[in-house]
Amino acid sequence: MNLKSSIKKAIFLSILFSVSSISAQEQPKPVKNPPVSTEFLVSNRGVAFQMTTIKKLQSVPKLGLFGVTNILGEWDNKNIKDYMIQANVSYQVVKGVDVIAGFQATPPGGFRPSAGIIYSYAKPDLLFVVNPRIDLTKNGTFETFSLVEYRPKINDNWRYYSRLQGVYVQTTDFEHHARSYIMARLGVIYKDINFGLGTNLDWYGPAKKYHGSVGVFVGAALF
Repeated sequence: MNLKSSIKKAIFLSILFSVSSISAQEQPKPVKNPPVSTEFLVSNRGVAFQMTTIKKLQSVPKLGLFGVTNILGEWDNKNIKDYMIQANVSYQVVKGVDVIAGFQATPPGGFRPSAGIIYSYAKPDLLFVVNPRIDLTKNGTFETFSLVEYRPKINDNWRYYSRLQGVYVQTTDFEHHARSYIMARLGVIYKDINFGLGTNLDWYGPAKKYHGSVGVFVGAALF
């Protein structure tokens, strides 16, 4: 092999290596989506179910879905009168901050388009979320949702579990209370299952009619 051929081969290999390096750098990191969170609370009032879904698209990591479902079945009532279904498309503005747009459905308000902002801070043992949301309809509501979850590690399989979650909903003219609640949980996590004691404190309508419930909960992280 002469000197000219050696130089051509070296240039070709250098270009090939450079292209491979650039392609490798351009490959996006796989999105690590949190699991779907589900929970049942069996209490003196009935059975409360909650499911939360937060997912990002692998092909467009800034774009995702955010959904929350709450359903309460009361022991003394065959009809479901208390539910909330929320489904949104989310877009990440900066790390930890997303804008959302979608819909919410509740018994008193029916089906309503809505929009909002989500701020979240997540660590292996701590989760903090704030989500203000407003209905995009006449005579709608303004809602503020907040959640703090603390899960300190005990060992490889077990963690302590505590959560405080709240919602306050009022009419958009800020004159009337529509709905609010406080949820508290205290228990443990074994691998993907969490369980313990829980309470839901609920207030309804302008008169803030109160219903309280205490019971046991069990939840699961569905990957």
